[in-house]
Amino acid sequence: MKIERTEMRLQQLVLPVSALLLASCQQGGEADAGIPGDPDTAEATSSIGEAETVNFGGNEPFWGGEVSGTALIYTTPENPDGTAITVSRRTGLGGISWSGTMDDRAFMLAVSELSCSDGMSDRTYPLTATLQIGSEEARQGCAWTESKPYSGVE
Repeated sequence: MKIERTEMRLQQLVLPVSALLLASCQQGGEADAGIPGDPDTAEATSSIGEAETVNFGGNEPFWGGEVSGTALIYTTPENPDGTAITVSRRTGLGGISWSGTMDDRAFMLAVSELSCSDGMSDRTYPLTATLQIGSEEARQGCAWTESKPYSGVE
């Protein structure tokens, strides 16, 4: 099926590409200092537990939601109640991705353990989110969990 092949390709690309893009935004240090995880191992790691709820969001355009287990809710200002998406979780080097299908398009959310600012608030988030919907929509945002909360203005 075309959607499954597209989803598989997105899964193979989103985490490595988002880690590289985010690493290029980091300042100072060694070339791979901004990439989370141990660069000398191929072992998948993440400090975000499978039972944790991950909240995520971004702006320009505004989007957000939460994922817990295999249930992801994706929200926009036009759809504040959100769209429920059944997802599968994969852990990679320094991050996690969730993939599913929304409106017959592949949906992939990747969360990396790199600090993030939304550019609009005085908050600092412990996680960076990269969202890919189909082949035409890519978005950057921030994420947090109860055990990894954001800091700054409530």
